[in-house]
Amino acid sequence: MASQAQTDPEVVVVGSCMTDLVSLTARLPNIGETIHGHKFFIGFGGKGANQCIQAARLGAKVSMICKVGKDSFGSDYVENFIKNNVSTDFVTQTGDAATGVASILVNSEGQNTIIIVAGANLLLDSEDLKKATGTIARAKVIVCQLEITPAVSLEALKVAHNCGVKTIFNPAPAAPDLDPRFYIYSDVFCCNESEAEILTGFPVRCPEDAGTAGSVLLERGCRLVIVTLGAEGCVVLSAEEITPKHIPTRKVKAVDTTGAGDSFVGALAFYMARYPDLSLEEMIKRSNSIASVSVLAAGTQASYPFKQDLPQDLF
Repeated sequence: MASQAQTDPEVVVVGSCMTDLVSLTARLPNIGETIHGHKFFIGFGGKGANQCIQAARLGAKVSMICKVGKDSFGSDYVENFIKNNVSTDFVTQTGDAATGVASILVNSEGQNTIIIVAGANLLLDSEDLKKATGTIARAKVIVCQLEITPAVSLEALKVAHNCGVKTIFNPAPAAPDLDPRFYIYSDVFCCNESEAEILTGFPVRCPEDAGTAGSVLLERGCRLVIVTLGAEGCVVLSAEEITPKHIPTRKVKAVDTTGAGDSFVGALAFYMARYPDLSLEEMIKRSNSIASVSVLAAGTQASYPFKQDLPQDLF
């Protein structure tokens, strides 16, 4: 029997699953240097899965379309989705590649460096999407990124766009030669400061810079652009409101910023699906609040809040 999340989806995420191999250390090493860390743990990550899990923990009915390996990491990931009430109807295990992994170093200020090996994520293909076309068409929001083959993300966005489903595209990891159709098929184009700089060539060091870069992205065909700025909140502009607007977030002492951007995107997908009558600015403010909670604990998905743990005025 098909699950409720599959037959009546609100949010569909097409994207990556990564097993996070996390080392905590006082500072990040220099090139060629070996230093001691003080803690190691394994967690669940990958931009697509992170965004999916955050939306699900807030109460959205979510379906994930992804590929993991036929290995212990892959099997653990399937169980992780089930525990978080995410439909696994389109979570496929393959013997042709290992589950994707991310090696993450986090310093005492919560800053991080990350290396990913995509593995099975790159084997997600058009045939996998075809099996899920009905689910995509019934969704309210679809979310895509670039940790899978870009052509697959583009195809998913196109299918959703043609079905009238709202699309959120997170161009991460960013590449300067992004296919121009990504802009056209994105209702919401959400990137961080470094991604905005890679895509536009404009340095992004402050909200004003983000507005400049965002204007370039808007001109490429996006309906709405959000440039996230970490502790500084984000800058938003749209075809209707081309003047950039800075939306700050509350200041917190970060323990680990890993995955905070994904928490924001997952929360935004939740609000777009469940509270479509909220103003965009209010959706962004609430998503900022949720992302700020995620940096208060170590780990990626392990730090993502559940609805019952958040102030109820967010809902």
